[in-house]
Amino acid sequence: MQVKDGYLEIPSLKGKVSEAEWQARVDLAACYRLVAMYGLSDMIANHISARIPGEEGVYLINPYGMMYEEITASSLFKVDFSGKVVGGPDFGSLGYGVNRAGAVIHSAIHEARHDVGCVLHTHSWASMAVSSLECGILPLTQTAMRFLKVAYHDYEGVVLLDTEKASLVKDLGTNNVLILRNHGALTAGATIGEAFNWMHRLELSCYAQLASMACNSPLVKVSERVLEETWNNYQANTRRRFGDLEWPALLRKLDRSDPTYKN
Repeated sequence: MQVKDGYLEIPSLKGKVSEAEWQARVDLAACYRLVAMYGLSDMIANHISARIPGEEGVYLINPYGMMYEEITASSLFKVDFSGKVVGGPDFGSLGYGVNRAGAVIHSAIHEARHDVGCVLHTHSWASMAVSSLECGILPLTQTAMRFLKVAYHDYEGVVLLDTEKASLVKDLGTNNVLILRNHGALTAGATIGEAFNWMHRLELSCYAQLASMACNSPLVKVSERVLEETWNNYQANTRRRFGDLEWPALLRKLDRSDPTYKN
């Protein structure tokens, strides 16, 4: 595979896949670029996946070997729930495949949660730090109060075995956020925009918490009543879906800086 101007020359899949799949590819590639843009990527590690509307038993995910900032719509793999690649580009001698941990985590959630359209997993320094704290995420700020009732998954080692799927699904339950203890963070949304929104706000909450704790000064507590009321204001039955307004604006932001994610 050739390289031009720092990008792998991957033949376009536009017109070679369904319109629904192509749109999912464009949006997922945009999500990878945005995660990189906001400083939440970990070189070639981590993974974001998305369902293809109208197709069961498969999802899109990144090839293990590409930086988030170079992901394009045509570079993504289509994989089944066993982690087998069933569509996408041929990387030739590069031999790129699917990260095994990614296959386990994303297959488990997509297979169990039919309401989830996108799963986003990160290893940012802030979420990794909070994941290692016994207290977990604290409702110290208005933004963090959205995460008053997130889920936690105890560390069982690198996620390489299908045997961990059951505990991942059980711990996530019906939540949109899963703190992977001693590991990082995971968000799930009905749309790609929603999953990104959950992660962006979670990261802000983690940064604020770590900064506050580092000041070695007493933390101001908010009453349980106000915490519950604020958390309720963030629930689906009280507001529009997260990301619906932000996503088009984020795509415009990408288009102004580097629209190659659409390739």
